[in-house]
Amino acid sequence: MTPLRRPTRKGYPETLVALVDVVFFLLVFALLIGRMDATAPFRIDPPHAASGTDMPGGGMTLTVSADAEFALDGRSIVIDGLLEGVATRLVRDPETRVRVNADGALELRHILPLVDDITRLGARDVVLVVTPGN
Repeated sequence: MTPLRRPTRKGYPETLVALVDVVFFLLVFALLIGRMDATAPFRIDPPHAASGTDMPGGGMTLTVSADAEFALDGRSIVIDGLLEGVATRLVRDPETRVRVNADGALELRHILPLVDDITRLGARDVVLVVTPGN
């Protein structure tokens, strides 16, 4: 009678292990250099500030260009759709922070009525994004 033998186990080919390592490193690299925040579909240059605190994370981002173009969380939108989108988010989560990222060339008289409309919709925390001064 011949004794029973266990089948020999084949290990993973080394090329597969190396491939998994490369994919893992690429994923970590992408997470480290990527922006986790929505970016506007147009270029803006935020105003400079002499004082202030670090910008809190989370919430929604409203972007306004110098030409009064609007974006909500990185998507171009018209003003009526903007206020409707903000209202929808605030109904789902009344604690949602609204960050206003406006171009520095845009006069404040164009921003304040918009901030007033947003606070009337129920926003409790509206933050103006600025670039720290030197």
